[in-house]
Amino acid sequence: MLQLPLVVTAQVDLVLVLVSLLALWTRLNLLNYPNAVVFDEVYYGQFVSFYMKRVFFIDDSGPPLGHMILALGAYLGGFDGNFVWNRIGSEYPGGVSVWSLRLLPALCGALCVPLVYLLTLELRFSHLSALGAALLLLLENALIVQSRFMLLESVLIFFMLLAFFSYLRFYNAPSSSWSRYGWLLLSGVSCAAAVGVKYMGVFSYLLLVGVASVHTWKLIGDRAVSHLSVCVQCVCRFVCLIVVPVLLYVFWFYVHLSLLNRSGPHDQLMSSAFQASLQGGLARITQGQPLEVAYGSQVTLRSSASQPVPCWLHSHKANYPIRYEDRRGSSHQQQVTCYPFKDVNNWWIIKHPDRQELMVDTPPRPVHHGDVIQMVHGMTSRLLNSHDVAAPMSPHAQEVSGYLDFNVSMPAQNLWRVDIPGREAESDVWKTILSEVRLVHVNTSAVLKLSGASLPEWGFRQLEVVAEKHFKSHSSSLGWTVEEHRYGTSQEQKEREAELHSPTHIDVNRKISFWAKFTELQWKMLTVKQEVSEHKYSSAPFEWITMETNIAYWLHAATNAQIHLIGNPLSWCVANFCLLAYQLLAAVYLLRRRRGFKDLPDGVWQQFVLLGCVCVGGWLVNFLPFLLMDRTLFLYHYLPALCYLYLLSPALLEHVHTHLLSNVTHRRVLCVCAAAALLSVFLSYRTFCPLTYGTPELSANQLQALKWRTSWDILYRHR
Repeated sequence: MLQLPLVVTAQVDLVLVLVSLLALWTRLNLLNYPNAVVFDEVYYGQFVSFYMKRVFFIDDSGPPLGHMILALGAYLGGFDGNFVWNRIGSEYPGGVSVWSLRLLPALCGALCVPLVYLLTLELRFSHLSALGAALLLLLENALIVQSRFMLLESVLIFFMLLAFFSYLRFYNAPSSSWSRYGWLLLSGVSCAAAVGVKYMGVFSYLLLVGVASVHTWKLIGDRAVSHLSVCVQCVCRFVCLIVVPVLLYVFWFYVHLSLLNRSGPHDQLMSSAFQASLQGGLARITQGQPLEVAYGSQVTLRSSASQPVPCWLHSHKANYPIRYEDRRGSSHQQQVTCYPFKDVNNWWIIKHPDRQELMVDTPPRPVHHGDVIQMVHGMTSRLLNSHDVAAPMSPHAQEVSGYLDFNVSMPAQNLWRVDIPGREAESDVWKTILSEVRLVHVNTSAVLKLSGASLPEWGFRQLEVVAEKHFKSHSSSLGWTVEEHRYGTSQEQKEREAELHSPTHIDVNRKISFWAKFTELQWKMLTVKQEVSEHKYSSAPFEWITMETNIAYWLHAATNAQIHLIGNPLSWCVANFCLLAYQLLAAVYLLRRRRGFKDLPDGVWQQFVLLGCVCVGGWLVNFLPFLLMDRTLFLYHYLPALCYLYLLSPALLEHVHTHLLSNVTHRRVLCVCAAAALLSVFLSYRTFCPLTYGTPELSANQLQALKWRTSWDILYRHR
């Protein structure tokens, strides 16, 4: 029977509630100000618009989850994607909900503050240390600025902190509690989300897996735990921290590719098969094409190596010069090149060597792997040819030409064998878009290849095509894909030229699998890099530590109101000091323990080591990789590493207070110094608030007074 009354008892940490409310206020207050595009919003906003219009794009800076989170905020605010993100400072129109565009990053930034509080407690430090860590994060101007706009760093930091908090909550829970595996699962989900937002998240993920591996190794060595329990716990940890993140990472791409099913500006980065799976663009051109290439087929051949700019096998009514600039002689035959534009001269006809017909039979006779073919240029009727003549720009390779009979001792060598490396069977048919083939010259065994060199003026600056004998079997420059395809129905040249200008008409449905699209997109994101360019506000990693740099995010068009990414100088100094102090203290402890002196009880030592693994390790894995990166870097890249130092600082002070200082006076002095440092951090935060929120407007003299470092670029107008 139900017993009355029903009583619920709850414990509420009022300090946690207070810092959470303050975090929400500092991050969400006046969120729609300024009503203009701020710094990298011009970059991420384009992707948000693509999501709203379901247009495919590729971003080499990271996986799609972060973009989808930004797009979710835009969707909740009713954004339709019809805004041109072309200039920093452009005013948002009245129909755009600026607040919703920035809401989710701001929420993530606000939630980082209570997360740091809880994470400090899970590291087994006091509530006072947890409050100190939360206040350092709360009063960090750079973190406030970065979280108040449509940017991804605050989202990345939130998932990183959530992953470590969830794991430590699992680790500290009683082993008899099965509910703790919910925290372990949340940790794995958070790791997948961190990696899904930015690839930098993978380093924190690896750090967490490393910590979990050490803990698991200790568990295996604990004879007090049964064999069955050890096996179950190991399997659960493997599933939650390895399998689940991998599956979720793939799932982010599944959602991404399901949403973006329309052709967009980045199509040319992808293969013909990928492009054909999108609505519009190449799909519109290739819709209804025959699937199987047959004798008599009219085709265009795209080089697999022509990235990011595509190019197609091409010929035209122009011959190679009799002699090149280096005085080498040529065959003086018709030029064959690779042309980066759609053109009627890109069409070739697949011909059987023993027949003169250039039409497709009824039924069509497909071309199989290993078949020998001839290729006739559609507009000039010249056969694709190669011979032992040096190529114009690549003398080590053979020239490729359209054969002309000059009645000299240079017979035609125009037979090519079709090789399909990725075939499933020896008798595989050459397929439109789906088959990447190599064309092997029968007489010389050389392979048709895009060299990548540009021809001089006599070749109209088009790309050189050669036949290469010495090649790497896996090179993408050897592959060619039939992109456009029709079955030829005309034998006469004039009729055939007219046919080449007509659209295709045979309906064949053709799809590419998700795994093929995922693999290709993943490879492109990791390999296709934007050009490294200088930026006014780019900086080197070592400049971040000393805060020698800043970034002007926004400047009012008519006044001195402006927003800068500038850190809190005092809290920055505290973080650097504590990082150095921990390393020195750890070195002293290790040396003394090596000599047999145990200054700390085992439990305290384990707590100190775990603090270093999480905080110092978190700083290292989020800072050191940037030293090796050949890309444009900015101050905001340092913010994830900085958060770990803010987590470290109060905990280290507590450790010194509790375990190193035995004198009451010394402890009081340390407490006074810590309070003074925290007060200074607050005053520094208040001082830079006008540059954090863009309000109130300061005079030129006031702005000049905020230039604490000569290297800072603070803008102002004298009036």
